[in-house]
Amino acid sequence: MNAERIVHIVAGSFILLSLALGVDVSPVFVSQKFLLLTAFVGLNLFQSGFTQFCPLNSILAKLGVKSGSC
Repeated sequence: MNAERIVHIVAGSFILLSLALGVDVSPVFVSQKFLLLTAFVGLNLFQSGFTQFCPLNSILAKLGVKSGSC
């Protein structure tokens, strides 16, 4: 598995988890502040599309994961 796939899996998981924890109709609702995590992940994906800089991709490269564009 390359770094690009891992980034997509982690980003998707964070978005789904934060929505589950932040939407008040969810059975696992904790606080609406979890929606800020959704916004953070979305903004990070948006900026990485323009700048080609992805913090998770950099971390994965240091861990020796095969490179993939973010």
